[in-house]
Amino acid sequence: MQNRTLIRLQWLLTALTVTGGMATGEYFKPFNVTYDHRAIKIDGKRRMLISAGIHYPRATPEMWPDLIAKSKEGGADVIQTYVFWSGHEPVRGQYNFEGRYDLVKFVKLVGASGLYLHLRIGPYVCAEWNFGGFPVWLRDIPGIVFRTDNEPFKEEMKRFVKKIVDVMREESLFSWQGGPIIMLQIENEYGNIEGSYGQKGKDYVKWAANMAVGLGAGVPWVMCRQTDAPENIIDACNGYYCDGFKPNSNKKPVLWTENWDGWYTTWGGRLPHRPVEDLAFAVARFYQRGGSFQNYYMFFGGTNFGRTSGGPNYVTSYDYDAPIDEYGLLSQPKWGHLKDLHAAIKLCEPALVASESAQCPNQSSLHKPNTQYIKLGSMQEAHVYSGGNTSICSAFLANIDEHKTSTVQFLGQSYTLPPWSVSILPDCKNAVFNTAKVGAQTTIKMVESEPTSSAKSSGPENLMIRTELPLISESWMTLKEPIGAWGDDSFTVQGILEHLNVTKDQSDYLWYITRVYVSDEDIAHWKENTITPLLNIDSMRDIVRIFINGQLIGSSRGKWVKVVQKVELQQGYNDVMLLSQTVGLQNYGAFLEKDGAGFKGQITLTGFKNGDVDLSHSPWTYQVGLKGEFQKLYANDEDGSLGWTNLTHDKVPSILSWYKTHFDSPGGKEPVVLDMSSMGKGQAWVNGHHIGRYWTLVAPKDGCQETCDYRGSYDSGKCQTNCGKPTQIWYHVPRSWLQQSGNLLVLFEETGGNPFHISVKTVSVETVCAHVSEDYYPPVKTWSHSSYINGELSADQMKPEMELQCEDGYTIASIEFASYGTPQGSCQSFSTGKCHAPTSSSILSKACEGRNSCKIEVSNSIFGDPCPRTVKALAVKARCEPSSGLSEI
Repeated sequence: MQNRTLIRLQWLLTALTVTGGMATGEYFKPFNVTYDHRAIKIDGKRRMLISAGIHYPRATPEMWPDLIAKSKEGGADVIQTYVFWSGHEPVRGQYNFEGRYDLVKFVKLVGASGLYLHLRIGPYVCAEWNFGGFPVWLRDIPGIVFRTDNEPFKEEMKRFVKKIVDVMREESLFSWQGGPIIMLQIENEYGNIEGSYGQKGKDYVKWAANMAVGLGAGVPWVMCRQTDAPENIIDACNGYYCDGFKPNSNKKPVLWTENWDGWYTTWGGRLPHRPVEDLAFAVARFYQRGGSFQNYYMFFGGTNFGRTSGGPNYVTSYDYDAPIDEYGLLSQPKWGHLKDLHAAIKLCEPALVASESAQCPNQSSLHKPNTQYIKLGSMQEAHVYSGGNTSICSAFLANIDEHKTSTVQFLGQSYTLPPWSVSILPDCKNAVFNTAKVGAQTTIKMVESEPTSSAKSSGPENLMIRTELPLISESWMTLKEPIGAWGDDSFTVQGILEHLNVTKDQSDYLWYITRVYVSDEDIAHWKENTITPLLNIDSMRDIVRIFINGQLIGSSRGKWVKVVQKVELQQGYNDVMLLSQTVGLQNYGAFLEKDGAGFKGQITLTGFKNGDVDLSHSPWTYQVGLKGEFQKLYANDEDGSLGWTNLTHDKVPSILSWYKTHFDSPGGKEPVVLDMSSMGKGQAWVNGHHIGRYWTLVAPKDGCQETCDYRGSYDSGKCQTNCGKPTQIWYHVPRSWLQQSGNLLVLFEETGGNPFHISVKTVSVETVCAHVSEDYYPPVKTWSHSSYINGELSADQMKPEMELQCEDGYTIASIEFASYGTPQGSCQSFSTGKCHAPTSSSILSKACEGRNSCKIEVSNSIFGDPCPRTVKALAVKARCEPSSGLSEI
């Protein structure tokens, strides 16, 4: 077998050639895409399709080929992505299809890989993306109301959707042109808010459907979570479980456009995780009960670079606990277990596509194209899919009991089903996969910068950090950001203006400045009556920092919360300065155009002798953004005229400050992160690239679970980690944004962090572990091997295997632990049990060391039998290290 790295390199060369313009034209022989009640039909043939969600702007173009290749290797047939209107049309009528928004290049890479594409144009996407993907200028169209039967909105929406369809057609990227695009999506989860718009909402759904189909794209269109989707649009399911979903017409197949394999994270929140056993259970149940297309949201989550994170208050990382992590590394065992699941489903595909949808009660014969439902117990059931002959038969056996293992009888044989699991029988006899039995390896990711430093566990078991890390730089420069108005474009008007109406979201920041007169009588009144004047803001979002006469006196954060702040005023004129900040615009809900930011209601000063002072109608001076933003300090390395000075340790912490330094890139090819745990809140740029907002808000100390039980229905509050720690401290810096030395790092710090303690680190997989029992199933791929198909190898002769694999460019340097018998513990704490084969370590060392990957049979024939009549298991922990040479398996 060829090494995975070599296979991937061969494809990458092909992809680069295709997208580089050296080869053009068809990626496939042109084919039509249709559908019936059972499945999407590719070139007239029903298919069971597995899709991987990847959002192209959440990675760099240099990362795309590897992400697509890892998705394909993991069993995906399809890549799914949204189309991000705000990125493609930042200014009305001015389009951007470059860099991370080079959608054409992304689609071509998908086609070059041999995968299909589901393009979700929307153009509303939600996606925890700033303003749900809408460009903020859309708010300024006269008379506009978003996502309803409103002519100004429909005109703009149609123009953008048509633009995307036209670009795809011009580049010959639809299936009938030989391209990879097999489906499109119009709107997105509109059914959740449709009722807010009454009859106009219903009319809008019909209009959107007709508009989309009328563009002549030539492939099916989907609406997700849209029970009233018109007849010519497929309505699809989004959620953690969709096995009970049925479309609104018996002419449409069962599609699952968003299988939430994790969840997003908010600043100051815990980190959500979805166990792979439950995720696999949900997927298997979906295909068991008649599903035909399932997409992981997300298969790769990526990073909210710049100010793209939605909200309010969604973090910069969009890792999403996905099978491929934020940096492009495999998250194991999630990726590997799902890969095995996909292989098992593919073995069932001939029977699944030959059969009709799941029916109940039982049908009379397995020898007609049908589906038979069989009750196996109170909470156990089977679905049997068969074709027109006895050779095509596949079955799914489910135990939906959350607590008890069950042994069931099916077609004359016994099968043991763990709780909350599905066993897959591609031939209706042999179970090749069970969703609760994880044989895939576990990876331990190391965040480090000194290979010789000692390591300690931190947080989740699959992550370690190294201590005593060197700092990114001992030499920093600083520049103070002015407090208040700084530019010629500031302006003064009567009253409080809405934040977004002023900033147009060109910056997170907006200064509100007014002046208040305090008389001698007011001062005497406060002293005589022991009164402290208060500043009251009726309603505010997301953050306000309050300055009086240039001094910060307080701040508040929240979504439309009341603010009450004690103020100290002096006799005479006092400057009241409010720095309003957004932390990602609202991305979900009805009437987004009305949501806004900044302040609502009145702003008053209380406690004055003659009564409260209403500032709501006072003259206010407005200043959009930061002076440093206007000067583009993040992309300008000149010091002379801008006022940068050397930063000394006694000058930190300091609010509203710019910092900059230079650093060298770490060696190797591992993903790079900045450790920003010493900072407060702000934004960061590397070589002019905006890597995102940072904030060291700490998650609550409670609410995390020491152990995670996969059994039972999942929600985002289950299996959380990281309690009592900052939500995010590591920030991804893509390798393609770095040069070997002299990289410019620029920060804007709002609250007073210490840049001297920032460090640059790399993320790598240095440890791989696996635990496989002898009662596990043989590798799923064995069942499609010619030796089994031709009868040269019987099911009884096949044994379970353990496979270990380092990341590309790494080899297995040593076996740290190995035990065949009754090993105890988990990856970080394996120990031998009462039963142990003493040759375990030497056998594994011989099979694996010096190789990128290895596999070994888990059986007595390899290790001997250290304890007869006992079910034994093999547990292994291996260390990976960088290597220039790679061996085959």
